[in-house]
Amino acid sequence: MTWWGNAGEASTPSRASSLAPSRERRPPRRGRLRRGLLAALVTAAVVVPVSAAAAHPEIPAPAPARIGTVTATTLDRAYAANRANAAEASRMAAAHGDHGRASAVRAMADPSRHHLSFDARGSGRAVEVLGDLAEADRVAVLVPGSDTTLDTYERFREGALALHHRLGARAAVVAWLGYETPGTISPEVLTMGRAEEAGPELRSFIGQLRGLNDRARISLLCHSYGTAVGARVASGPDISDLVFFGSPGTGAGSVAELRTTARVWAGRGADDWIADVPHGEADLFGTTVGFGTDPVSPAFGARVFAAGDGGHSDYFRPGSESLENLARIVLGRTSEVTRA
Repeated sequence: MTWWGNAGEASTPSRASSLAPSRERRPPRRGRLRRGLLAALVTAAVVVPVSAAAAHPEIPAPAPARIGTVTATTLDRAYAANRANAAEASRMAAAHGDHGRASAVRAMADPSRHHLSFDARGSGRAVEVLGDLAEADRVAVLVPGSDTTLDTYERFREGALALHHRLGARAAVVAWLGYETPGTISPEVLTMGRAEEAGPELRSFIGQLRGLNDRARISLLCHSYGTAVGARVASGPDISDLVFFGSPGTGAGSVAELRTTARVWAGRGADDWIADVPHGEADLFGTTVGFGTDPVSPAFGARVFAAGDGGHSDYFRPGSESLENLARIVLGRTSEVTRA
């Protein structure tokens, strides 16, 4: 069973992914039944926590490479150091007997991969660049939702690749797995806790991008639980467009509460099960759960773009209306964005 995040289709836990293209279709929604199941799962997630250790067994891994401040002239050195770190992490995971993790991080050591940062400890973190970051006119930073780890990272990357292909050579895409995402069924996925922890990390990273390229316009594209993360850095001056899609809510009641100068967009696919999640906040056993106003509602005040008929994992499906509109937003062709 999946939850607010990137597990895609609720009946297919093995397809855990945040932004991955998918052609699968779910059966017609049965809102009342789902809401009943949701209420039961909310209670279960708060009363019976799922430990992080159970979700991500400890796997030996090296400490991250010592890189220091990355500049436009040291990018290649940083990429090489992180590839070497990934190769060592793969060897250590294989020696430990975890061949799934070994295979996942071995792919990240390929000479074609460009990671600004990489850490294979625990569930893992990785920040990967697609394109020429130092020379790009436009940079899109993708923020994933729940259950995105090194083990599921390649499906997250598929979405980044699809967007980069659509944007063209003058743009760069950054797949930012820079925080510990919550599990799909856990107390953390129901609250702002992980988002509040991740906010400073993302804000610092946006500042780093500015140091690498002070000309590019930066768009922040946030999926599912990642929308709560993106909302934590909305007030920064470095973001031209802030995009929420497949969102359970951002923790804000309206665009005005974000106090941002960025254009704020929101979209939801017609077959996205997140529509059946009650948007709001409630006190449950002394814990505040929920994320407030639905970002696609008029009350929130975002620019609502058409996201087509896709599901929760379909926003970057090649040829989809959602991918076309996301690309138009990043490229600044806002008059061409189709509205819902």
